[in-house]
Amino acid sequence: MDMAKLDKPSCIIVDDEEHARVTLRYALGKHSDWQVLAEFRNAASAREFLAAHAVDVVFLDIQMPKESGLELARTLAAQARPPLVIFVTAFNAHAVDAFELHALDYLLKPFKADRFAQTLERAREMLAYTRQAGYGQVLNQFIDARKPEGQAPVYVRQVVVRSIGEMESILLDQVYWMAAAGNYVELHLDKRVVLHRVPLSKLEEYLDPQQFLRVHRSVIVRTEQCAHLLALGNGSYQLRLRCGDEVQVSKSYVDAVRQALSGGV
Repeated sequence: MDMAKLDKPSCIIVDDEEHARVTLRYALGKHSDWQVLAEFRNAASAREFLAAHAVDVVFLDIQMPKESGLELARTLAAQARPPLVIFVTAFNAHAVDAFELHALDYLLKPFKADRFAQTLERAREMLAYTRQAGYGQVLNQFIDARKPEGQAPVYVRQVVVRSIGEMESILLDQVYWMAAAGNYVELHLDKRVVLHRVPLSKLEEYLDPQQFLRVHRSVIVRTEQCAHLLALGNGSYQLRLRCGDEVQVSKSYVDAVRQALSGGV
């Protein structure tokens, strides 16, 4: 990527509501190091523009008539070098956990100036390594996970861990177990531990229950890692994993662990 381009990132605004476009335009106007190339009220017009112009960032509303922002995002994700998508959404705080899980950024309407400044800072960081991290694949995975109600759930196969200057895709097949660490999750892999910024309870919602088993309020293990349940004699239990690690097991999860050990899960 041409790093000189990051001196003045370019963006477009896609939102069917005029006041929302004006709000974003006004907010961006306070940051002279950003350039707004165009604004659109629908996905079709934005798609036509993007086919002819290179853009760094797309501020994209999700809920729009005729064609949603997610449908446009899927089109962009198929590109070899997709623009960075910052979703602008009215979803509640619970729903936006999905964005964090996939390391995608978002603005929750109505947003405040400090949150917007944080978004622009994150965008600059991500623009430096987005393409090398398979951003299109990450974007597609997020869209695929948002199935309409009534359809079978789609569980994530990977998570994207983001830190300053780095973005790493972690396949869940490589995770032996995971533990809560405040608002983070420790992903225990072969010979290393990776911190992912999402609460364990939120990540659990996207895990296949046939592959992962909660054994403690702060621990989830890959089911095939269960090797031996140890009763410590004081009413507590430990689970020995095939990778060699041992984790604590709560009494309320002992039966589920025993079932997993017997091949019932």
